[in-house]
Amino acid sequence: MEDSIKDRFKQIMDREQLTAGAFAESIGVAQATISHILGARNKYPSTEVILRLHQHYPDINLEWLLTGKGSMSSSSSKGVSSCYPLFAESAENSPEDTGRSENRKEIASETVKNARNSPVKQEIIYKELPPRKITEIRIFFDDNTYEIFRPEK
Repeated sequence: MEDSIKDRFKQIMDREQLTAGAFAESIGVAQATISHILGARNKYPSTEVILRLHQHYPDINLEWLLTGKGSMSSSSSKGVSSCYPLFAESAENSPEDTGRSENRKEIASETVKNARNSPVKQEIIYKELPPRKITEIRIFFDDNTYEIFRPEK
């Protein structure tokens, strides 16, 4: 039986010995995001979550993570290799073709790494509002009538 992406996320968490909250923090996503992936409804993770996971755990084989095929850890240290056929360079994206800028591989920006390192700070400001005054009271009756009372000025 082929395991789901939910099971593969659990395997990574088991390998790293992390709870769902610690795992979410380690890859820089909200704990609710991991809870939805691991939950009963099994929401499929977004591309951003997968990229963040791979940025923090570069040894995780992307083909295994996405499809379940192959082994969890990539044994190659060459960068793009046969372990990553989904991102292998084709003739359109060959390194010799430097004149064309279209059809190039996207590279994730470094801002993702920096964003998760900065703590979120919240400040609560209490503003005193002017005292409120009652201007009118309405009483509704069960016979669909009502009365209005206004304070004397």
